[in-house]
Amino acid sequence: MISSTVFVLAAIGCALASPALVKRADPQGIDVSHFQGTVNWNTVKANGVSFTFIKATEGTTFTDPNFSTNYVGSANAGLIRGAYHFAHPDESSGATQANFFLAHGGGWSSDGITLPGALDIEANPSGAECYGLSASAMVSWLSDFSNTYHSSTGVGTYTLNDRGAIVIYTTTSWWQSCTGNSAAFSNNPLWIAHFASAIGTLPAGWSVATFWQFADSGSNPGDQDLFNGSLAGLQRIALG
Repeated sequence: MISSTVFVLAAIGCALASPALVKRADPQGIDVSHFQGTVNWNTVKANGVSFTFIKATEGTTFTDPNFSTNYVGSANAGLIRGAYHFAHPDESSGATQANFFLAHGGGWSSDGITLPGALDIEANPSGAECYGLSASAMVSWLSDFSNTYHSSTGVGTYTLNDRGAIVIYTTTSWWQSCTGNSAAFSNNPLWIAHFASAIGTLPAGWSVATFWQFADSGSNPGDQDLFNGSLAGLQRIALG
């Protein structure tokens, strides 16, 4: 059971002098792909889920066959939803994969129901943990993806949690191993994966996480997530 004590104090849309612990119910979310099969989004909504990230693409060739159904179905049920891309930095440039993601459902617009897209960057499921890239090469790849995405979706100066900035999903251990614990991405909202009762140490550059994937199963389909803030804060991200 996850405590209702906030895991970190979000800095979404406002600057705060110092973090503090407060009691609140962080909005619940899930992330899903075709591996979950058919999802009953009305049931998910009734179970208290407010948002979801849905797999859209992987690498440079794979599009999730359930993406459109999940993307439309979740919105129709009243959830705020976003798309995510599973990265394969060994296959192509970051820009190439960002454009592939954008072309297959990964875009963002200030419509009040769409979260900025997320980049799932984690251990290689079928080879070397860091995809054969050095830490500096991985940082360059991530910058290429992030900047390409933001140039398509963002507006104005690239600042902390700027509208249209790609959300980065990762684990602290992978980030330390494969980017040299780079602190270069503090402008991007962080979605941290850590299956425990506490969020744990964050990668360098982030003092807060925007989303926390705290379990890989639960009472709802897919992985289980929390948003670090209020429902109104979540809605503000979707509005830009």
